[in-house]
Amino acid sequence: MIESKIAAQINVRGVVQGVGFRPFVYQLAAKYELSGWVYNTSEDVTIWIEGKPKLIQSFLKGLTRKPPSQAIIEHILTKYDNPTGCIGFTIRSSVINEGKYQLVSPDIATCADCQSEIFNPENRRYHYPFTNCTNCGPRFTIIEDIPYDRPRTTMSHIRMCPECQKEYDDPHDRRFHAEPNACPSCGPQLKLFDNKVNQLNTNDPIITAASLLKQGKIIALKGLGGFLIACDATNTQAVELLRKRKNRPMKPLAVMVETIEQLKQYCLVNKEEVNLLRSPQSPIVLLRRRVHSKISPSVAPGLRHLGVMLPYTPLHHLLLLETAFPLVMTSGNLSREPIAKDNDEAFEKLSGIPDYFLVHDRLIHSTYDDSVTMIEQGQIQLIRRARGYAPFPVKLSYQGLQVLACGAQEKNTFCLTADKYAFVSQHIGDLDGPETVRHYEETIELYKNIFRVHPEIIAGDMHPDYLSTRYAIELATRLGLNFVPVQHHHAHVVSSMADAGVTSPVIGVAFDGTGLGTDGHIWGGEFLVADYHSFRRMAHLQYLPLPGGDVAIKKPYRTAVGYLVTLLGDEILNADLPFLEQLDQNELNIIFQQVSRHLNSPLTSSCGRLFDAVSALIGVRGIIQYDAEAAIELEVLASRYPSETGEYPFCWHDHESVHVIGLDMIFQSIIKEIHNRTPIPVIAKRFHNTIARIISSLCLTISKETGITQVALSGGVFQNRLLLRRAMKLLKADGLSVILHRQVPCNDGGISLGQAVIGGTLSAI
Repeated sequence: MIESKIAAQINVRGVVQGVGFRPFVYQLAAKYELSGWVYNTSEDVTIWIEGKPKLIQSFLKGLTRKPPSQAIIEHILTKYDNPTGCIGFTIRSSVINEGKYQLVSPDIATCADCQSEIFNPENRRYHYPFTNCTNCGPRFTIIEDIPYDRPRTTMSHIRMCPECQKEYDDPHDRRFHAEPNACPSCGPQLKLFDNKVNQLNTNDPIITAASLLKQGKIIALKGLGGFLIACDATNTQAVELLRKRKNRPMKPLAVMVETIEQLKQYCLVNKEEVNLLRSPQSPIVLLRRRVHSKISPSVAPGLRHLGVMLPYTPLHHLLLLETAFPLVMTSGNLSREPIAKDNDEAFEKLSGIPDYFLVHDRLIHSTYDDSVTMIEQGQIQLIRRARGYAPFPVKLSYQGLQVLACGAQEKNTFCLTADKYAFVSQHIGDLDGPETVRHYEETIELYKNIFRVHPEIIAGDMHPDYLSTRYAIELATRLGLNFVPVQHHHAHVVSSMADAGVTSPVIGVAFDGTGLGTDGHIWGGEFLVADYHSFRRMAHLQYLPLPGGDVAIKKPYRTAVGYLVTLLGDEILNADLPFLEQLDQNELNIIFQQVSRHLNSPLTSSCGRLFDAVSALIGVRGIIQYDAEAAIELEVLASRYPSETGEYPFCWHDHESVHVIGLDMIFQSIIKEIHNRTPIPVIAKRFHNTIARIISSLCLTISKETGITQVALSGGVFQNRLLLRRAMKLLKADGLSVILHRQVPCNDGGISLGQAVIGGTLSAI
C-alpha cells in the first residue's frame, strides 16, 4: 500500500530569527522530501509541511537534534492537519502579528568562517571590517522592530549589491537573510579623522590607525554598541595619557589581545576561561595576570587580575593583526554618561580624549557596553551584563502580570516581564547624569516596543531619592498603575533565587554597600529568610555611623574613625595607629563631633563599608577613586597568603528577635595585630576568614531555627573571590547548599530581576 500523506503546522519559539533557522528548515525539508513553507512572524517561526508520517516525524526530530549554532529553541507546538497538495518547499515573507513578540538574539562575535574570509586574499571580503553572516555579527544593536528583517534594522538604507543580494536570497547560503549582510562594494565603510574632525587621506584606515597606535596615539573607534577608546596596552606613557584625558586615574582598563596564544604571555588562563573568551558572547574575562607581564602596570594599578577579551568584530581582528600588541579597549564615554554611539556625538563629547577617530556609517540603534565576567567554581559569573547576553531573558518559574522593574541607582539595569520571561536590560550605569537618565528612558521604551510589554505593575527600590525610584513613581502615576516599593536586599536575594530557578524559601545573605532598610537605616550586612513574597530579617552586622554620609564612602578613613570611636571609645584616637597620624587634626575633630553628636552620621550595617573601614585602618586605602577600590585592594593583599587560616573572634546578641553581630572584638584584634607589627596581608587574610566564618555561623544558626538549608549569596561583596570561596567551603561543610548568580550580576546590576519577581508575585496575591 502507498503510505498516505499528512500535514503539520509547527510553531517554533525561542531565538530562531536572524540565526539561520529558516534555511536550516528549508534544507531539512528537502532532506526528507517534504513540501510546504516556512516564514517568520512577530512571535515565532511558522512551518507548514506535508509528506509521509514517518518522514514528518524524522523532520520533527531533526529540528531539535542539530539546529543552527546560535539558535535557542524554547518551545515547539505541532498540530496535524490534512494536506493541501502543495508542491515544493518555499521560504515566505515575514508576517507581522500585532501585539506579539519573539526572543531576540544578542550580538554575536565573528564566526570562524567569516574570520577565514577576511584573512583570505582570494575572497571578495578580504580585510572587509563589516563581514558577517547568519552565525555572527550585529543583532540587537541594529534591530528597530520585529520580525527581524532588514527593513526593520539600521541597515535598511544600505542597498545590497547583486552578489550580496544573491547570497541573501539563497537558502543554501550561510548569508541567507543575514540582515547586516554587506561587502566592500555596497556596505558600510571606515573613515579616519583627527581630533579636529579632519578626514585623513588614506587607502586603508585600519593600517593607518595601527601605525598611529604604534606611535603611542590614542584612537576612538566605533564598535558594535558604541565607541571604544584604544591605545597600546604595553606603552605606559600612552596608558597614563589616556587616564589623564579620560579623568580615570585608577579604575582598571580592559585589554584586547589577538589570540589565546598571545594572551598566555600576559595572563594565566584555564580551560573554562578559554572557552568563555572564545564563546559567541566574547565577553571581558577577569584573568590572573602573570608576574612581569609586558602589559603596563598602569592598566590595572595594584591589581592581580586583568579584564581581557578577544576580538569580537572583523574590525578588531584586523586592527589587532596590524598592531601585533595588546590594546587597551575602554568605553568611549565621559564620566557619568553612556558610551557614545553616533559619529557626531563622539566627535563632540569625546573631543580632547583621542588623537584620532576611526568611524563608520553603520548606524547603532541600541547602545551596548562590553560584558564583564569571571569564572568561579568552574562556572561563569557576570559582573556586567551587556553585549552578548542581553536581551536574552531569564526564564521564570511562573507566569504572571507584565511588570516593569526600574532597578537601582548604581550599576542600573531594568527588567520587563512577559509570560515566563524576564528581560533584564543591558548595563545602563549609574543614574547620576541627565545623559544616562535619557539613555535609561530610551532603552526602556525600546524593550517595551520590541517585546510588546505594556506594564501592569511598576516596581522599584524603596529608596525615595533614587532616580530610578522617582522615574518609577512618576510613570506609575501617569499610567494609573500600582507602584510596588521593594526593599533593596530582599530584591538581591530574590534575584539570586529567580536566577537559579529556586522558589522555596532560602536563607539570603545580602552583603553590599548601601540599601535603605525598612527601619530607615542603611543596610548592607543582612541575613534574611526570604521567598518571592516576603522576607524576615534574621541577623545583621552591628549598626555603625558613616561620618558625613556619602563623603565617607569616598573617604574610607572617615568610616574607620567613626567605627573606632563608636566601638572602642574616643580614647582610641590617641592610640598609636599609623593611619590616624596621616589625618588632619581639624578634620579628625570634626569627624569625632559628627559621631558623638549624631550629626550627618547615618547608621549602617553595610559589609561593604566594613571592608572600607578595615582597609583604611590597616593603611591600604583611605581615599578611593572608584567603587569598591579599598575592598578590592584588601582582597589583593589577602590573596598573598592562601594558607593563612587565622580568624578574629566575634559574637552576637539578640535584639527584638534579630541576631546583631558585634564588631568590637574584630577591631580590637586588628589593632592588636597592628601594634604587634603583623604583616598587613596577614591581617587582610584573617579578616576575610572572619567574615566567611560570620556567614557560615549565622547561616547554620538560622538553618537550625528555621529548617531551611538553602543559602542564597547576593550583593556586590560576593564579587570578592577570596571571600566567596571561603564562605562556600564553610557553608557546604555545614551541610548547607549554596545558590549563586549565573545569568545576572550579584551586584546592583541584577537587582531589577528581584524587583520584577517580587512586584509581580505580590500583585498576584
